[in-house]
Amino acid sequence: MAKRVPVGELLVLVLLLLAPKTKAMSITRGHNKSRGKESSGSSDEGGAISFCLSWRLAVEANNVVAWPTVPPQCSRYVETYMINGQYDRDLDLIVEVILAYVNQTFLLGDAMDAWILDVDDTCISNIYYYKGKKYGCDPYDPFSFRTWAMKGGCPAIPSVLRLFNILVDKGFKVFLLTGRDEETLGQVTRNNLHNQGFIGYERLILRSSAYKGKSAMKYKSDVRKQLEDQGYRIWGNVGDQWSDIQGDYLGNRTFKLPNPMELFNCLVGSFIRHGFTVINQLSISSNSFLHSDSCPKL
Repeated sequence: MAKRVPVGELLVLVLLLLAPKTKAMSITRGHNKSRGKESSGSSDEGGAISFCLSWRLAVEANNVVAWPTVPPQCSRYVETYMINGQYDRDLDLIVEVILAYVNQTFLLGDAMDAWILDVDDTCISNIYYYKGKKYGCDPYDPFSFRTWAMKGGCPAIPSVLRLFNILVDKGFKVFLLTGRDEETLGQVTRNNLHNQGFIGYERLILRSSAYKGKSAMKYKSDVRKQLEDQGYRIWGNVGDQWSDIQGDYLGNRTFKLPNPMELFNCLVGSFIRHGFTVINQLSISSNSFLHSDSCPKL
């Protein structure tokens, strides 16, 4: 006959068996709640980063054009991109692609093989200026930029300086083409470039009074036409803005460098200088002005 277990002992045994399970369930539920909160925070942060990655790709590909500033939620992302190494790695990769192309070219030896480089944020960097502008989150201010440029303290972009020296050594006539104003920024720009190691270029071309108020695309297209009319063969054209590499007489190849801090900001500055207004940051009084980006730095 089976031995009968007293009811009291049976109840204690059941409680002992249930107690660890209940505690474990309690801990697990609490942990899951905590993980839920952490997961929600991580999800929000991940979503912001994901958006900023997509936004930067869209503007660099020139698919998003009507943006007056970097989105506020992307300020930290752009700062991290610019100063934590990824920007430099992207530049290094693009320069390697350019050099691979350069090594395939055959110069005729008549001193008419040309290469065009933009200046601001191509040869020399305005990163310190944009640091004070929240890396593009503040609206573009052409007057404060001019004040910054007058100091002549823009550092060289190392990978582009390396490219420049290789082009000169190979015999290319390198033209530095900038939208900076010749009258007010000409000498300080020459000094800045020289101090940063840009020595041996064929010519620094700045915006003359004849192109005041004209679009960067129109101005740079005309300059390239003049070079070709003089007999130069433009093998390559490098810039950080689409206006550097769009238009006419572009040369054999164009190369776009990254710059998530300043694209449409110049357009806004141009509208303001010419008496146009920006409504809700996107509605502009004249669509015909969308390419009149005559910034002092282009």
